[in-house]
Amino acid sequence: SVGFQAGVKDYKLTYYTPDYETKDTDILAAFRVTPQPGVPPEEAGAAVAAESSTGTWTTVWTDGLTSLDRYKGRCYHIEAVVGEENQYIAYVAYPLDLFEEGSVTNMFTSIVGNVFGFKALRALRLEDLRIPTSYSKTFQGPPHGIQVERDKLNKYGRPLLGCTIKPKLG
Repeated sequence: SVGFQAGVKDYKLTYYTPDYETKDTDILAAFRVTPQPGVPPEEAGAAVAAESSTGTWTTVWTDGLTSLDRYKGRCYHIEAVVGEENQYIAYVAYPLDLFEEGSVTNMFTSIVGNVFGFKALRALRLEDLRIPTSYSKTFQGPPHGIQVERDKLNKYGRPLLGCTIKPKLG
């Protein structure tokens, strides 16, 4: 009989989609990726998209319960970093349905919380992030306004985030 069988997945097959056209509603991230020796850049980019969205390193029985296409992150482009050996910029698109409205913590925990300890990568850095206006409008902000908070902290000209991102480190 054929039963459930666990095994390590090739992320590139599902999460590397170079023909994907980004939408105005996608959250777009640019990651600087340094793959481990022997890991192709497309696989590394796809692994980032998978591990920061719906993917896991093994096949699980719950895969058939949701629409992967609706929720998965997609590495849609990857390019070499000029002048840097074995470094690439992996561009990843995330559908808004993946995230809870009004929660900066949920968004950052998903995008950067778990993926930095991934063994297929020697190094990973989030270089840029585009958040759609429709999603950023769901963030309520501080109850007394941003200027009051900046004045209290004496911090100006940069984002102020108050969330625990809980990275996987090890």
